[in-house]
Amino acid sequence: MSNSPVFRFAPSPNGELHLGHAYSALVTDHLARAERGRFLLRIEDVDGGRARDEYIDQIYDDLTWLGLTWETPVWKQSQHMENYAKALDKLKQLGLLFPCFASRREIAEHELTPTMPDTPDGFPIYPGIYRDTPAKEAASRIAEGEPHTLRLNMEKAVALALQKTDVISFQERQKDGSYQVITVSPLDWGDMVLARREMPTSYNLAVVVDDALQGVTHVTRGEDLYYATSMQRLLQILLDLPEPLYFHHPLLVDMTGRKLSKSDDETSLKTIRATGISAAELCLQLPPLIL
Repeated sequence: MSNSPVFRFAPSPNGELHLGHAYSALVTDHLARAERGRFLLRIEDVDGGRARDEYIDQIYDDLTWLGLTWETPVWKQSQHMENYAKALDKLKQLGLLFPCFASRREIAEHELTPTMPDTPDGFPIYPGIYRDTPAKEAASRIAEGEPHTLRLNMEKAVALALQKTDVISFQERQKDGSYQVITVSPLDWGDMVLARREMPTSYNLAVVVDDALQGVTHVTRGEDLYYATSMQRLLQILLDLPEPLYFHHPLLVDMTGRKLSKSDDETSLKTIRATGISAAELCLQLPPLIL
């Protein structure tokens, strides 16, 4: 089993699973079976302000209804916060972190250009306004309790990563099952947030630490996370973590072309199940599991 490929489905319990989640879970399970690999379920509940136990129970219920099984015990991020703290400390020791005292409004007001795209996390790209704050001043503001985040100095991080590897890249699964090397530029996304007061780790940091500790070899997820892969690959290189293979599957969209959301009650699996449809009937209405 130790040499088997390892796949994972990793939902956040901040709402009900919808059709898009069902498709992603089924694609991951299909690939795991095709590769004679293991299928893991991970609960990404580091956002304590939004995660709910009732949603975790619903995730288990919905996935069981779909006919999926997974290894136990289930990995819950909230039970592994010490792992993320260690990763943060390593990046701090490398001199790659700095405190940022800017609010989202302040960042938006300093946006580099009005047409610049948001980061993969959906926020305006950070313009670097607190990157060079003197250490003594930063320490004083923190001691006074001023709210702040910890950001990765992207220029320093990329420079260090390129001392370890010739190019920052990942391997993406193609339609024919082969893998293509995709070169990425994390600098495009600015200094990413790795921790904040209300959430002591970011999604990007937690997911790479978890994948390494769980031995994940294949990351299968929606194409909306395609660009986040560049930041995660950078963190893997900096933290000396193994590189998984990636597959970003197409998203399910509504009639307007908008990706499905947890706020859309009509597409939630709980609502759909209440109509009496079977899992087999639902699967026939979904796109092919491999495109």
